[in-house]
Amino acid sequence: MNWSAWIRQVHRWLAIAFTLIVALIFTLLAFGEPPMWLYYAPLPFLFLLMFSGLYMFFLPYVVRRRARSLQS
Repeated sequence: MNWSAWIRQVHRWLAIAFTLIVALIFTLLAFGEPPMWLYYAPLPFLFLLMFSGLYMFFLPYVVRRRARSLQS
């Protein structure tokens, strides 16, 4: 598996984990006030999603630029 495919797979699993944690928080809200630290639980996943998403967003532009510089 190459680097780009690995990043995509990690991004997918992070999105699943993030979604499950947020759903868990909403479910726990129905039973009362959950502990405050639980609200911060999705943040590490959110930051990792941001970095992997930015990598995947800029990857086509970087590849295109490298291809142009190699042709010159």
